[in-house]
Amino acid sequence: FYQRRGYTNVFNALVRITREEGVSTLWRGCVPTMARAVVVNAAQLASYSQSKQALLDSGYFRDDILCHFCASMISGLVTTAASMPVDIVKTRIQNMRMIDGKPEYKNGLDVLVTVIRKEGFFSLWKGFTPYYARLGPHTVLTFIFLEQMNKFYKIYFLDS
Repeated sequence: FYQRRGYTNVFNALVRITREEGVSTLWRGCVPTMARAVVVNAAQLASYSQSKQALLDSGYFRDDILCHFCASMISGLVTTAASMPVDIVKTRIQNMRMIDGKPEYKNGLDVLVTVIRKEGFFSLWKGFTPYYARLGPHTVLTFIFLEQMNKFYKIYFLDS
C-alpha cells in the first residue's frame, strides 16, 4: 500500500537526509519561511484593505466584484514587492552549500548583504513578473472568495 502511493520514497528521503546531513538540515530555512509568511500576510491584508478603501473613496468604484478585483491586483503588487527580498533569503538559506565544512551564509542578514554586494540592490526583485503572475491570481481569488463569503454570511446569518 505505502509503496504504491510513494510513501516509501518520502520516508527513504527523510532517512537518507537525516543520516547524511543531520536532523538540523530538515529544519533549514524554517525561520525565513515563517518570516516570509508574516510579510506576505501582513502586506496582503493591509494593502487590500487600503486599496479597496482608496478605490471606493475615488468615486469610480462601487463595493462590487470589480472593486475587489482591482484592490486584489494592487494588493498582489504590493505583496510581491514586499515579500520578494524575504523569499530570496529563504530560498538561498534552504539551498545553501557547505564550503570547507562551514555553511555558505551565517544568517538571513548575511544573505541580504551578500546578494546586494555581489548582484546589486535590485537583484532582490529579480523575477518580479513571474512571481507576481503566481501571487496576483492567488490574491485575487483569496479576496474575491472572502468578499463573497462575507456577503453571504451577512445575508443569511446576520440579517435573519
